[in-house]
Amino acid sequence: MVSPLLLMGASLLTAAVGAMGGLGGAVLLVPLLAVGGMPASQAAPLGLVSVAALSMAAGGPQLRERTVNHRLGVTVEVAATIGATMGALGSGLLGEQALARGLGAVALLAALAMLRPRRPGAPATEGLTVGEWSGQIAGVAPERGGGREYRARSLPAGLALMWVSGVVAGVAGTSGGFVKTPVANDVMAIPLRVAAATTTFTIGVTAAAGLVVFTLQGRVEPRAAAAVVAGSLVGGQLGALAQSRAPVTAMRLLLGAVLATIAVVLWVTS
Repeated sequence: MVSPLLLMGASLLTAAVGAMGGLGGAVLLVPLLAVGGMPASQAAPLGLVSVAALSMAAGGPQLRERTVNHRLGVTVEVAATIGATMGALGSGLLGEQALARGLGAVALLAALAMLRPRRPGAPATEGLTVGEWSGQIAGVAPERGGGREYRARSLPAGLALMWVSGVVAGVAGTSGGFVKTPVANDVMAIPLRVAAATTTFTIGVTAAAGLVVFTLQGRVEPRAAAAVVAGSLVGGQLGALAQSRAPVTAMRLLLGAVLATIAVVLWVTS
């Protein structure tokens, strides 16, 4: 049994990094606990507890920054929540090794998406009001020197991949955020800062769907969950504050490096 203090510290660190990049802390916490000797089947519910707590903690700062697109969040969460429920129900069918390696493969694909070269975007425009446009998956994203208009593209493909992120979340005990943020950014053409903020704001819903199943199965240990909540609440707020100040290029490099590291650790230790 991992001590509550270690759980709290690990949750704080992983929630801060996860909230900053829109990954959700579970994709970092679950492998960390697995490397520390906790079976993945026990770590998975704690991962979803962390996600729910950091999502709630990060919501306030992100709403004040006006980087959350609510319509995008609601649209993708329908697909993701269905996937998370299905994944949680089928999570017991996979062995520990298959679960770890599958998660590692998905993390590696997301890392490649984050690190691939990109053409320079349109320059920022001064005088634009940052925020979402009513009734549309569109708006103005904050950029240095002003704002940049955006509009969602490839919605059917994006929703299909969001469903996949939900399945991954339910099976592996992660938020699916490490899939959602790259999909929103690369497939749906949502600026990274908006994609990360919206993902962090909404992943608590995906996590809750999986947690209902895990709780009914008796897989959530109350004392461990309390320590994870305490650490994740603090880490979520710190990560959200850092997200609003970090340069987009630095965020991409950080996310890509973290995801690639997770993929290697999962394959080596499984």
